[in-house]
Amino acid sequence: LKKILRKNQESAFGKAHGFSDIHSEEGFRKQVPIREFEEIRPYINSILAGKKAVLTAGEPIRFNVTSGTTGEPKFVPVTRTYQNQELNLIGQWYYRALRDHPGFLDHYRVAIVSPLNDGKTDSGISYGNASGMVFSRIPTFIRRFYALPDSVFQIKDYDDRYFLMARYAVAQKVSFVLTPNPSTLIRLAEIIQSHADEMIQAIRDGNPGRDLSSQPDLLNDLAQRLTPDPSRAKFLERRLKTKGTLRPSDVWPELKLIACWLGGSVGMQASRLSEFYGNVPVRDFGYVASEAHVTVPIQDDTASGILAIQTNYYEFVPEEAHGTQNPPVLSGHQVEQGKRYALLLTTSAGLYRYDINDIVEVTGFYHQTPLLAFVRKGRDMTNITGEKMHANHFISAVGEIRRELNLPIAHYRVSPDYENSRYCIYIETSGDVSEEILRDKTIPLIDRALRKVNVEYDQKRASKRLKLPAIALMKRGWAEDECRRFLEAGKKDVQFKWRVLSPEAVREDLAAIRKKVERRED
Repeated sequence: LKKILRKNQESAFGKAHGFSDIHSEEGFRKQVPIREFEEIRPYINSILAGKKAVLTAGEPIRFNVTSGTTGEPKFVPVTRTYQNQELNLIGQWYYRALRDHPGFLDHYRVAIVSPLNDGKTDSGISYGNASGMVFSRIPTFIRRFYALPDSVFQIKDYDDRYFLMARYAVAQKVSFVLTPNPSTLIRLAEIIQSHADEMIQAIRDGNPGRDLSSQPDLLNDLAQRLTPDPSRAKFLERRLKTKGTLRPSDVWPELKLIACWLGGSVGMQASRLSEFYGNVPVRDFGYVASEAHVTVPIQDDTASGILAIQTNYYEFVPEEAHGTQNPPVLSGHQVEQGKRYALLLTTSAGLYRYDINDIVEVTGFYHQTPLLAFVRKGRDMTNITGEKMHANHFISAVGEIRRELNLPIAHYRVSPDYENSRYCIYIETSGDVSEEILRDKTIPLIDRALRKVNVEYDQKRASKRLKLPAIALMKRGWAEDECRRFLEAGKKDVQFKWRVLSPEAVREDLAAIRKKVERRED
C-alpha cells in the first residue's frame, strides 16, 4: 500500500486525497472513501481527454474495456507497472501447472480469447479486452505453438469464427486448452461434433472450409497458414467412424490440461466439460477481472487461489455489510476461513478502495496468505457466462418495450436461468397480453435492447453462449404477496424494496408462474 501511495502522491488524485500524509491503513481509510466505478468515471474521462497524471504518476499504456452498470462501457486504466505484475502472476501460474502436469505444453495449445485491441481513444491510447491483454503477455515460447492464428478472432460472423476456431484446432495435436469461459469450450465441442465432415474435408484439402471473401485480408492471412494434411484428415476420419461422433476427447488424446474459470455461475458449465473432453484435469486460470489479477490457483478442480498480495492492496467487507453506510473493513490478515466478503481493490493502475462489486469466499490459507474463490457478483448484478448484467440494463430494456409496445407491465423481476443459459423475466401485467405478443414481439425487443446496452451480453448472444430470454407471466397479486410476506415478518413497510434483479431464482416467483413464454432462436 505504501509503495502505491508514494509512487502516485503527485497525481491529481493523490494530491486531492493527501497521499503524502498517509502513513497507515487507518489513515488511508480515513482520507480515501470507498468508490464504485461511476464515482471514478470523471477521472477516467479526464485521462481519455488527454490529461496527464490524473490517477497515477505514470500514464496508462492501455485501457481494459468491460461493461458498466449503465449502457456506457467501463474503461479501466493499465499502467506499465501493472502489466509487468500481470506477467509475473501468469509466470507463477504456468510454473505451478508445469510442476503438476509436466506434459501439458508438449504439443499445440488452443487459446481462445477476445482481440487484444478494439481501437484507440481520442488521445491515442489503445483499448480492448482484458483476456486479450492477459494472453498477449504469455511468454513467446508458449505462444509460438498456439493452434489458432490471431486473425481468426477478427472474423466478424460468430458462426464462421467458431467454425474456423474448431477447424484450426482439430487440425493439430493439442495438449493444452485455455479460455476464460467454459461455455466457450462447450460451444467449440458442439461445433466440432456438428461439422465434423466439413472440417475433415477442409483439413484434407488445406482450405479454411468457409467463404471469407467479405474479409479478403483475413482470408489471405488464414490461407497462408494452411496446407493439405491428408494424414491428419485420415486420423480424424477413423475416429469419427469408430466413435460415431467427433468429440474433443476423440480428436486430442494428447490433451493434458484445461484452463478456465470454475467459480461462480460458470461452475455449472465447467461441470459439463468432461462430457466432451473426457477426464482431463481442469485448473482455474485465476480470479482475473478487467480491474485486477487477484489470485493464482495452485490446484486442479477448484476456483480457489492464492491472493496475489505482491501486486495489489486488498480490503474486505463482510458480505452482510456490503452496501451499507460506513461498513466494517478488514485487512487480509483479519479474514476468516469459510466467510464471504465484498472485495475492495487498490492497484498500481490507479484504482483506490475500488468496490469491484464481487463476493469472494475465503477457502483456506497458503501459509498465512488467504486462499480466495469468486462466488458471485454483488448487489444489483448477476452473471451467467461473463456478461455481468446490472439491474440498470434490465430497467432500460423493460422501459423500451413499455414505450414501444405499450405493454401494461405492473411489476417485473429478472433472474438467471443457469441451466438453460438465459435470463427469465417475470412479469405481472395490469391487463391482458396475448402470448403471441410476448413471444413474437416482446422477447426479441428485450433481447435487442439488452444487446444495445451491454457489449458483453451482445457478444455472448452472438456466439450463442447465451440464449434468448424467456418470459414468465405471473399470477395477479404476485408483487402484493411479496410485500405482504415482508410485513408479516415484522418489518416496516418503508423498508420494503422491490428487487428488479435476483442472482438466483426465487422460490415464491417460481410458484407464482401462470404461463412460461419462450421463443425459439431464428
